[in-house]
Amino acid sequence: MVNADDAAEVWFLTGSQALYGPEILEQVATQSRDIAGRLADRLDVPVRVVWKPVLLESDSIRRQVLAADAAPQCVGVITWMHTFSPARMWIAGLSVLTKPLLHLHTQAGMELPWSTIDMDFMNLNQAAHGDREFGYVQTRLGVARKTVAGHVESPSVVRRVGEWARAALGAAELRTLRLARFGDTMRDVAVTEGDKVQAQATFGVSVNAYAVTDLVAEVDAADPADVDSLVEEYADRYDVAAELLPGGGRHESLRYGARIEVGLRTFLTRGGFGAFTTNFEDLGGLRQLPGLAVQRLMADGYGFGGEGDWKTSMLLRTMKTMAQGLAGGTSFMEDYTYHLVPGEEVVLGAHMLEVCPSVTTSTPTVEVHPLSIGGREDPVRMRFVADPGPGLVAGMSDVGGRFRITLNDIDVVEPARDLPRLPVACAVWRPRPSLETSAEAWLMAGAPHHTVLSKALPRAAMEDLASIVGVELVAIDAETTIASVTRELRWNAAYHRLAARL
Repeated sequence: MVNADDAAEVWFLTGSQALYGPEILEQVATQSRDIAGRLADRLDVPVRVVWKPVLLESDSIRRQVLAADAAPQCVGVITWMHTFSPARMWIAGLSVLTKPLLHLHTQAGMELPWSTIDMDFMNLNQAAHGDREFGYVQTRLGVARKTVAGHVESPSVVRRVGEWARAALGAAELRTLRLARFGDTMRDVAVTEGDKVQAQATFGVSVNAYAVTDLVAEVDAADPADVDSLVEEYADRYDVAAELLPGGGRHESLRYGARIEVGLRTFLTRGGFGAFTTNFEDLGGLRQLPGLAVQRLMADGYGFGGEGDWKTSMLLRTMKTMAQGLAGGTSFMEDYTYHLVPGEEVVLGAHMLEVCPSVTTSTPTVEVHPLSIGGREDPVRMRFVADPGPGLVAGMSDVGGRFRITLNDIDVVEPARDLPRLPVACAVWRPRPSLETSAEAWLMAGAPHHTVLSKALPRAAMEDLASIVGVELVAIDAETTIASVTRELRWNAAYHRLAARL
């Protein structure tokens, strides 16, 4: 995963022009460096804001943009026209830019010095003038970008820039993501299928299948000392059932779960994979469906999808990358069943085993229970209930010729009653605007049953991600009606069919 240790950067580019002369340009440089520094100090994101020297003419702009595109640590650029920067100078640079772009429309001072404003002040502080020139040429060229207006001391400006920076970080992760599929997708299931060639062309992700026997070989070769160490870690970190502890009647089940984790980590680390899938129909020589191992790998930032669902695995990895440092957690999820009592409608979300413990602050229990599907030994898993709070669920589907991300704003709630016999981790949530409307809209959008639940990421960051990677996004929120989502889906279909022919 891209993280702070990898020194991910956003470059801050300032535009001006040579005719202002060295004295004015020195002030421009000082003030733009100050703006970049204040932004860097206030942004709560796992990237560094790196100021670059003021750009004055076309060749230097193009060289700087090419350098940003070539720098692996640079995930995006922020531009600001401090003074008037004739925008034809930016055409060559904007024409070759491939990294995400945020146009920050700001100025050095928050307040006007009313009583002392003179022509020197007016010439120096021309962002209102220069950024409009820059906005025009971006629109003329069809440049995809996010535009944020306001002073960097404004909390809303910092929040919006931060959301974009997280999306840029997610897009950078997608461009280099390697995803391992152990086996294929669940037989006869439609929504987990997808065009892997188009996924690589759209996102950059490389999705490839590997034989389960390759994984089994790593599991069988797990060093007993590593297994011992993991078993001790489980006992220290979790509330492990007595029967699974050393001396317990089912301790070997826990040890085999640890062997799976050692083997999975070895395989994924050696191959440079950031995401993976498993399938209970294709376990080869594995004695258990991976459960505990998958939960712990997700907690460490790996993407995962059950039943070979590589699109959800890819989405989970991306959202975990974007959510670094934010509280709340992000997990693989599935709408499993409903509580439909009028006025009390909620979704019970879970999966066979694989829910990430990042969505709870409680100490998970580690237990073993029958799976009743797959024909293998009873697998070990963590059990817990997700903490309450606002969040979202996101799903990605291949709707034929393009990908679509569907979002639903939700409120995770405490279960109305205890769930003593539920053998898996779960989350209970109330969808907005209501279960009926959200479910109908979700079904109409062709959105999947596997999702990513996040109580960490703001929806705006997901909207920015969709804009950066050029993917359709359908959002279901408190204002959604069936009529509105029907219109949106029709408009989207018309747009994409037209765009495909241009």
